[in-house]
Amino acid sequence: MKLKFLTVVALGALMMTSCGGDDKKAAKPAEKAPAKQEAPKKSAKIDLTAPTLDNKGIGKFKDVKIADKIDDAMVAKGKEIYKTHCTTCHKIKKRYIGPALKGATKRRSAEWIMNIITNSKEMLEKDPVAKALIAEYHAPMAEQKLKDEEVRAIYEYLRTKN
Repeated sequence: MKLKFLTVVALGALMMTSCGGDDKKAAKPAEKAPAKQEAPKKSAKIDLTAPTLDNKGIGKFKDVKIADKIDDAMVAKGKEIYKTHCTTCHKIKKRYIGPALKGATKRRSAEWIMNIITNSKEMLEKDPVAKALIAEYHAPMAEQKLKDEEVRAIYEYLRTKN
């Protein structure tokens, strides 16, 4: 019992002396706190309304060929897929959990849109526009388990919403 008491007292004394505020110690150069490091510089803010059509994003879609004429059958398919997978977070004309998608195909390349749908995790980590979107909306794009042709159909549907 005596040994336990002495151990507790010794530990208490050690803690009190190690946390003390002896001003003489603080004056010694070797014991000064390390210089405060500069915070990393923030990158320039991205205007999310400005087109970034040259940015293809990160993912498997590298060179998507888009016909001038909208494919109505693909639009109908894309509309149904959009209703099922996208409306939880996106509205066409207004900001919601995610950005409004009206005009998205005028602001982002087909590849970027298709890559954010299929590879959102990596895009949100590495793509500057995706990073700006997550900073603005504070909600990550959910990974969608869609086939390539389904993603392409969503893009075709979004073309009709400009």
